[in-house]
Amino acid sequence: MTTTKATEVPSDFRFPDPERKPDDMTSFKHLALNGSAHHLSQHFGNPDTTLVIGEYFMSPALTQNMAGLKFPDLLIAFGVDPAAFYLRNAYVISEQGKPPDFVLEVASRSTGREDTVVKREAYAELGIPEYWRFDETGEFHGARIAGDRLVNGEYVPIPIEQLSEDVLQGRSEVLALDLRWHAGRLEWHDPATGRHIVTFDDERSRADSAEGRADAAEARADDEREGRIQAESRVRELEEELRRMRGA
Repeated sequence: MTTTKATEVPSDFRFPDPERKPDDMTSFKHLALNGSAHHLSQHFGNPDTTLVIGEYFMSPALTQNMAGLKFPDLLIAFGVDPAAFYLRNAYVISEQGKPPDFVLEVASRSTGREDTVVKREAYAELGIPEYWRFDETGEFHGARIAGDRLVNGEYVPIPIEQLSEDVLQGRSEVLALDLRWHAGRLEWHDPATGRHIVTFDDERSRADSAEGRADAAEARADDEREGRIQAESRVRELEEELRRMRGA
């Protein structure tokens, strides 16, 4: 693993934000706009020890030299200290005690070769267990979805299965999820359920169902109250009629 000296770096040093490129909207479309990062964070839980983040510097050690540092579109790490990440504004491997478990790059016109060659070598050197690439069209990476698993210090391609004309899928062991290219969309399926991990639409549907059940329960309660009122009124009428009959 390549290391960077941490000498003469202020203890409170914060990494700068990486410079974004014009076509970084590609990763925004597939990871932020559709809520993927949020869905993954909710799926894994444990926010005190699990980090789901993207487009921040990742460094072997504390350094003020940003040359050569990568900032993956998506980084997932388990058993780490998210607070330390936010303090540094970067994932510093020496401080976290381990590399991220998973990184993913989304293809763009300007990063095709960088993702498939340069970053593949760099991430293997850093010891990242899995490196995935997603390409909406397959034009820039040469494949619509691809993954590598670290074996004896080198990346070995993860098998990709074609489920249908519009669906390609590979299994991430570190995430225990199936990654899919589905008609140009990036999807995350749970093999335990066979379903996509919970999304905003699922959360909205559950909320709507809960609200519907609450409305139905309130309507039943209203009907019951009205029924009691009518029954009590009828009882009073019968009692009044009975008193009149006795007084006759």
